[in-house]
Amino acid sequence: MALTLRSSTSFMPPVDSKTHRASDELPGRLAFDVRKPAGRLRTLNASRQDVIERRTLLQHAEQAAELLHGTPAAHGDLGAGTARVPVYVMLPLDTVSLAGGLTRARALNASLMALRSAGVEGVMVDVWWGLAEKDGPLRYNWEAYAELVQMVERNGLKLQMVMSFHQCGGNVGDNCSIPLPPWVQEEMSRNPGIVYADRSGRRNPEYISLGCDMLPVLRGRTPIQVYSDYMRSFRDRFRDHLGRVIVEIQVGMGPCGELRYPSYPENNGTWRFPGIGEFQCYDKYMKASLQAAAVSVGREEWGKGGPHDAGHYNQFPDDTGFFRREGTWNTDYGKFFLEWYSSKLLEHGDRVLAAAQAIFHGTGAKLSGKVAGIHWHYRTRSHAAELTAGYYNTRHRDGYLPVAKMMAMRGVILNFTCMEMKDEQQPGHAGCSPELLVRQVKQATAAAGAELAGENALERYDESAYSQVLATSRGGDCTGLTAFTYLRMNKKLFEGENWRQLVAFVKSMSEGGRRVVLPKSDTARSDLYVGFIAGANKKPKVDAAVPR
Repeated sequence: MALTLRSSTSFMPPVDSKTHRASDELPGRLAFDVRKPAGRLRTLNASRQDVIERRTLLQHAEQAAELLHGTPAAHGDLGAGTARVPVYVMLPLDTVSLAGGLTRARALNASLMALRSAGVEGVMVDVWWGLAEKDGPLRYNWEAYAELVQMVERNGLKLQMVMSFHQCGGNVGDNCSIPLPPWVQEEMSRNPGIVYADRSGRRNPEYISLGCDMLPVLRGRTPIQVYSDYMRSFRDRFRDHLGRVIVEIQVGMGPCGELRYPSYPENNGTWRFPGIGEFQCYDKYMKASLQAAAVSVGREEWGKGGPHDAGHYNQFPDDTGFFRREGTWNTDYGKFFLEWYSSKLLEHGDRVLAAAQAIFHGTGAKLSGKVAGIHWHYRTRSHAAELTAGYYNTRHRDGYLPVAKMMAMRGVILNFTCMEMKDEQQPGHAGCSPELLVRQVKQATAAAGAELAGENALERYDESAYSQVLATSRGGDCTGLTAFTYLRMNKKLFEGENWRQLVAFVKSMSEGGRRVVLPKSDTARSDLYVGFIAGANKKPKVDAAVPR
């Protein structure tokens, strides 16, 4: 499965997702060498485990700082032709539980200690609307996030915090279900038109339709007002940490937090890679906007609805009249529709970012916004999958330059995915080109004067993926990365070879993209194995620190 996006869409009514065990997200145990006891090994009690955990991980951290990383370099130039790229790691989606507390706090703390010892700059966490404002309008609960901020600060790390105004659950990468706040769901039941709908009338409850951005559909407030109040409350609660511990606020603007339409929902097999997806413009507010736009250009007949020949979610471009080589996309009507559809998305992004800019101005925290890496059918003329998602990018038109200009105007970092992907790794029939897509986005951000940050789209632990990110992070003839966020912290990340690869990658990024390979065996422990001992002779291990 060659998906590039950690999307989280589902159709109404939402399908229940089985939450993975928390022990699958974080390392269930940290193992340390001990000499073989003369008698039967006795289980350590919890307090003694805590002491061993702290001492051992601190020793690893001290050794690593001295032997592997030395004094952390300042942001920016490290020397001729090099620039440091700080690396962050995404925390599990359920870091804050539905009950409102930190999930497995002791395991989380131990993992943060390990990440710090590896030279990681910080971590990213979703600040879920469905959790923080679930008790009612303007009733916020930030306490679990406050506990996390303090934990991150104690471990000497920084935080990227995502204003996640979307639903989590039901798709690749989602191991939990976090719907929108209950009071918002009640409004959705009373007025189904406030969520996106496709041509068949299927509604998607993951994110409020941008068609009603400026309408008081949420108990007397507009969605933009609701997002603004949420961000303002967050700012006031964490004012003392902004710019110091919380260094970046990523502003959610659509499904999965990305500035796009939910054009490729995976729930119940609605969409499968590499389908073209479907336009999401059939809720009553989007239809009213389309009608008004058609009237304004004197072509009222163009406002009756979206394209009738755009096909279905799992078709290919040539299967449709709209997206085929010489299809409707390149006619006067097609250009009108795509301009309207993409402009609505840009206007939505600008509204949300303008609110965030006003609220967080002067706090010292940077703002960022995420753009999806939709690389399938990129080699076709129409770029169908990008078009249905709202990016008016074709063989004849650059769809990412307007997005980059909008973000540059607001002083927002453009965060882009699929940085780890190579063209040669993609299926030939899908017309993929993640490398060309990333290159185009890099050129667009450079032309717009915007900053660019990156993420990997899929969970990858191999040297090939890291090498691709390293190559992408360099400026070259356009622009390099200001930061990279790795998806995602889980149990696998701390396994022996995976951990070794991450440590080498972080060191390489800290040295401006020069590839660093750590030795297979390191008696000084600078490779920071957690739970693994290199070498042929392995000693018995005692479970410590992290309860199951």
